[in-house]
Amino acid sequence: MNDTDQAGGHRIEHDSMGEVRVPAHAKWRAQTQRAVENFPVSGQRLERAHIEALALIKAAAARVNAELGVIDGDRAEAIASAAAEVAEGRWDEHFPVDVFQTGSGTSSNMNTNEVIATLATERLPEGREVHPNDHVNASQSSNDVFPSSIHIAATGAVTRDLIPALEHLAAALERKSAEFASVVKSGRTHLMDATPVTLGQEFGGYAAQVAYGVERLRSAVPRLAELPLGGTAVGTGINTPAGFSAAVIAEVARTTGLPLTEARDHFEAQGARDALVETSGQLRTIAVSLTKISNDLRWMASGPRTGLAEINLPDLQPGSSIMPGKVNPVIPEAVLMVAAQVTGNDTTVAVAGAAGNFELNVMLPVMAKNLLESVRLLANASRLLADRTVDGITANAERAREYAESSPSVVTPLNKYIGYEEAAKVAKRSLAERRTIREVVLDSGYVERGDLTVEQLDEALDVLRMTRP
Repeated sequence: MNDTDQAGGHRIEHDSMGEVRVPAHAKWRAQTQRAVENFPVSGQRLERAHIEALALIKAAAARVNAELGVIDGDRAEAIASAAAEVAEGRWDEHFPVDVFQTGSGTSSNMNTNEVIATLATERLPEGREVHPNDHVNASQSSNDVFPSSIHIAATGAVTRDLIPALEHLAAALERKSAEFASVVKSGRTHLMDATPVTLGQEFGGYAAQVAYGVERLRSAVPRLAELPLGGTAVGTGINTPAGFSAAVIAEVARTTGLPLTEARDHFEAQGARDALVETSGQLRTIAVSLTKISNDLRWMASGPRTGLAEINLPDLQPGSSIMPGKVNPVIPEAVLMVAAQVTGNDTTVAVAGAAGNFELNVMLPVMAKNLLESVRLLANASRLLADRTVDGITANAERAREYAESSPSVVTPLNKYIGYEEAAKVAKRSLAERRTIREVVLDSGYVERGDLTVEQLDEALDVLRMTRP
């Protein structure tokens, strides 16, 4: 740490540009303080998982640097010990830099270097110091560390949080699919009556949507887990000793249990963030799936008197400050808002991903913020939807069947007996006279003319049988 004057609750720190006044309590130093003053934009800081990933890289790099003779063992152990505390979240308040900062994430990388350097210095005998650049950042650059930290954080969040949450939701939907296997209801296309389906078939479709989302995420993980670490400034690996990147990545993989690998091409990995764009696109697809599912649940539960009322959602809280007894589908509504946010986040990630010029993308922090937020929101929303809505859904089987039997579209199986045009006439007459299809067919003389028998009519109009042709 540089020195000296702590009057007024501040101390003086130094960097290559000169002196900076830093709050006396702060574990950060000059470059972090410059960033705090330069970027008072949003008040949003790095995600917790992102700070953890940065610290994990620093700990692994210290150990490997010691093995390769780049720094001494005592400093390496102090750095690794301090970085472990940062990874655990014990020093998050000392990461004040805004997300909207220098596009390479240099400010946050230096924030990490400075905090760890301060904590590590406190572990060493008096007179020995850990330098943020020379020791904590040894063999590294912000240009390879910061994007690597995004990939580590995102890989961990996807595999440990989001995929299990989606599998939990898919399992809940599968259970309801089995429970509702014989609940027949009217199908709907264009929001208009269609031939019957079962409620179980619909829920099976929802479960498949979620399961396919898991498949899409798993397919992206190998590329998401590739790290540009070792490319340093521009992808060439300048100032990095032989074997450094492979050893650091192996150490982080061992520590985290994540399937991390070194980038196959460091120039692609340095200049582009296509794996983040791809992953965000998969998150958007999952958000679209959850939008469809949530809207269907809201429609089917609408009412209770003037809507469809085919299913009941759990009553969770009063729905109106003025209408007594009103209850709303609050969890599906929350999920819809999450989906909207994720869709917007994906647009930001896509625009930011296109901002790679030559050897570096310069919109890394905002990509990290939006991607990690999307993963976190989707994981939380998926578990809420499963536990506080899907598990408690019940079917109004009689009402659903009534809709199925009264739908003019149940005339469709009669096409093979009386033809499409005659069947259309039956459907229109049924609507106009508010009579069932069966009554209109019997009244229209099709049985007397021998077009079909009463047994064939009853079999054709069996709405449950229509769901399993």
